[in-house]
Amino acid sequence: MDEELIERAQGGDRNAFGLLVERHYDFVHAVAWRWSGNVSDAEDIAQTVCLKLANAIRAFRGASRFRTWLYTLTLNAARDHQRSQSRERRNAANFLADPTTAAANDNHGQAEALWEAVRQLPDKQGDAVLLVYGEGLSHSAAADVMGCSEATVSWHVHEARKRLKILLGRETM
Repeated sequence: MDEELIERAQGGDRNAFGLLVERHYDFVHAVAWRWSGNVSDAEDIAQTVCLKLANAIRAFRGASRFRTWLYTLTLNAARDHQRSQSRERRNAANFLADPTTAAANDNHGQAEALWEAVRQLPDKQGDAVLLVYGEGLSHSAAADVMGCSEATVSWHVHEARKRLKILLGRETM
C-alpha cells in the first residue's frame, strides 16, 4: 500500500501524502523520542521530518524500504535539532552519582538511565544502539539506515557497549 501512496505523493497528490504521513507519524515520533528522550523535542523532530518529507518524497527511488529511508530522515532531523538547540548532552554519571534515587531502584529508571547514557555516545554509536536495541533492527538493516557496512554497525555497537559500561559505572550490556 505504501508504494501506491508514495507514487501518488511523488506526483503531487496531497491526499496521498497526508495518508502516508498519517500512516508513519507514530513511527517517526517514537524514533525521535528514543533519540531525544524528550516529548517536546520528539514532537519538534517529527514535525520537521514531515516537512522535510514533503520535499524529499520526490527523491525516494525505492532502492531501500520506505521505512528504512524514513529512519534515515528521522535520525538526520534529530541530529539537526540537537545541533540547532546547542544543547549539551546530559551527563548520566551525575544521575548515577546518587544511587538512592527512586528511579535508580526500579527497572524503568534503569532503562531511562541507560537511554540517557546512549544519548551521550558519539552519533554513530548512539544510532547503532538505538537501531539495534531500541528499534530491534538486525545489524544488516541498521547498516542500510546508517549507510555503512554491517561490520561497521557491529563495531559501533561493540564500542558503545564499552563506553556505556564506563558511563553507567557497571556491567550493563
